[in-house]
Amino acid sequence: MRQYSIPAPVKETPLKPDKGMNHKDTDSFYVPDLCRVRAVFMLLITSELLVLVLAIVQAQNSWIDWNYFGLLSLFVQWTTLTSAALICLLRPRLARLSNSRATLTIVTIVLLDVLAFSLFADSVLHPQPGVALWHGIAKKLLLALLIVLMVLRYFYLQHQWQQQREAEMQARLTSLQARIQPHFLFNSMNTIASLIASNPEQAEEAVLDLSELFRASLRTDDQLIPLNRELELCQRYLAIESLRLGERLQLEWDIQPGLGQQVIPPLTLQPLVENAIYHGIQPRPKGGVVRVEVSAKDHFVYLLVQNPAPESTERQHQGNRVALSNTQARLQALFGEPAVLKHSRQGNTYTVTLRLPRRSINTSNRQSRNRP
Repeated sequence: MRQYSIPAPVKETPLKPDKGMNHKDTDSFYVPDLCRVRAVFMLLITSELLVLVLAIVQAQNSWIDWNYFGLLSLFVQWTTLTSAALICLLRPRLARLSNSRATLTIVTIVLLDVLAFSLFADSVLHPQPGVALWHGIAKKLLLALLIVLMVLRYFYLQHQWQQQREAEMQARLTSLQARIQPHFLFNSMNTIASLIASNPEQAEEAVLDLSELFRASLRTDDQLIPLNRELELCQRYLAIESLRLGERLQLEWDIQPGLGQQVIPPLTLQPLVENAIYHGIQPRPKGGVVRVEVSAKDHFVYLLVQNPAPESTERQHQGNRVALSNTQARLQALFGEPAVLKHSRQGNTYTVTLRLPRRSINTSNRQSRNRP
C-alpha cells in the first residue's frame, strides 16, 4: 500500500495563564466593555436619537427645536462620554462586585456626572434663581436615572441571551465532539485488523491515531485551542483514511509558518476535512486530491479545504449543510461578525473557506468575546 507523507505535528507550546485581572470575571460581567469604539458609538447614537425625540416634543411652531436640540446634544454627549470613560476604567473592579452592587455603583457614577454637568451648565452658562436651578437639576437627574436603568436592563438581558446562546453552542459542540461516524470507526477497525499480521507497527500507529481522535471528541471543556492542535488532529484522521483509501487519496498541504498559535474552536477544521473525504473522495473510483491551505492576510487567517466537487445528490448536500451550519453558528458565537465561512464550487473543485480574526492563544483571553 502506498504511503502518503503528511506534515509532522507541530510541537505545541504550553498555554501560559494571563497575569493581571481575572478575565473570567470580566467576561461574565453583564455590562459590555465601554473601552471599545463600537460600544461607545452605539451609546452615542442611542443618546442622540433620544435627544432628537425630546427636541421634537419640545418644538411648538416647527418640527424640531434646533436650539434646544443643539444645547441638549452637547450636554448629553459630554455626560455620555465621561460616564462611559469612568465605567471603562472601573470595569475590572465592577466585575468583581455582585450585579446589584455593580448596578448601584454605575447609577451613582452616572448621576454624579449628570449633577456636575448640570451645575456647570445651569449655574455658570445659564444662571437661574435657586429654586428654578434645583428644579431643573432634579428633572435632569430623574430623567438620567430612568434612562440608565433602562440601558442597564437592556445590557443585562442581552448578556443573559448571549450566555444562553453560548450554552447552546457548547451543547452543540459537545454533540459534535461525541459524534464519530460509525462507518469511519468500523472501516478504521477493519483496516487496523488487516494490518496486524502484515504490518504491526503501522497498525499500532493507526491505533494511536484513532485513540487521539476519541480523546479529542471527549475533550469538551476547551472553547478555543491552538491551530497546530487542530492540524495535528486532521493529520491523524487523514493518516487513518490514507491506510483505507490508498492511492485514491492524495493530500496537499500549504501551511504558512508562524500561525501555530492562532486560536480556533476545536473540531472546526477536522469535520470539514472529513466532509471532503466523505463527499469528494470516497464516492469516486479514482479518488482525488484534498488540499488544506492556511494563510494570513492583514488581520485575518484563512483556512481553505478543497476537494473534488461532489455529485448533486440530496444526501450529500444535506450532510454538507449540517456541517457548515454547525461550524458557522459556533464561529459567530465565539468571534462574531469577523468570522466568516463560505463554500463555493468552481468547475470540478469544491472549496470551503474559513476566515478567522488573527489572534494568538496567549492573547485571546485578554479580548472579550461578548459584543455590545
